Amino acid sequence: MTTSDGVRLSYRDSGGEGTPLLMLHGWGQTQEMFRYQYEGLAPSRRVVTVDFRGHGRSEKPHHGYRIARLARDVRELVEHLGLERFDALGWSMGVSVWWSFIDQYGTGGIRRFVAVDQPAAVAAVPWMTPDEQRDCGAIFDVPGLLELGAALAGPDGDRVRHDFVRGMFSGDTDPEILAFVAQEITSTPAHAGVPLLFDHCAQDWRDVLHRIDVPSLVIGCDGSHVDPASQRFVADAVPDARLHIFPVSVASSHFPFLENPPAFNAVVDKFLTEAP
Repeated sequence: MTTSDGVRLSYRDSGGEGTPLLMLHGWGQTQEMFRYQYEGLAPSRRVVTVDFRGHGRSEKPHHGYRIARLARDVRELVEHLGLERFDALGWSMGVSVWWSFIDQYGTGGIRRFVAVDQPAAVAAVPWMTPDEQRDCGAIFDVPGLLELGAALAGPDGDRVRHDFVRGMFSGDTDPEILAFVAQEITSTPAHAGVPLLFDHCAQDWRDVLHRIDVPSLVIGCDGSHVDPASQRFVADAVPDARLHIFPVSVASSHFPFLENPPAFNAVVDKFLTEAP
């Protein structure tokens, strides 16, 4: 499809019957992150994924690298496919895109919402108290975020990017999964990834959480670089949200859907199919 500002996006649609499930990937990654969810979740529902602008097989223009613009792209994809009622799943930055979507357009078309491993705010800005920074799960302070962006845009950007990905895993990492994730992130050039990362990390979604009025599931992972306590904070802030934290014996990274697809798919499927 082509967005209203002329950017061609690559998406995948399994078609079929049932409530559509629209899944959004994280920063620098691609819709291929959900390759096991197509197999594991599609038989009973229509599954849709998309590469954000600047990612994967989508076009990589020199404009539009803001979370709000990505949310509009998703809105236009929903309209393009004629999805009147759908389930929404986001992982990492993909959750932020859904939070922006909800902030701008509401939850009218969303039946159920799954948020996977995303803090309410990524950057610890100076006006947050230490308790607020801890609750949000802030990963960077502002100088650290600026330093990372400069390093990613610099001559040693490939190594910095690989080290950044490696830091999202703990324990005994499967080398094939790490290599796959490290390869997929190379599809996002610095001119797209750096400004988008800054905009993504600069957002504070705490004021949106309490306005999410659809059944919600928050998923975290004990082995992730995202503190599971931040996922408890999100689940507590979203009205009546449920929380599921994968122990390290099940998955030990920011990528539970790749590490243990059967366990991840079972949790998501149960939430999406159970009676209201």
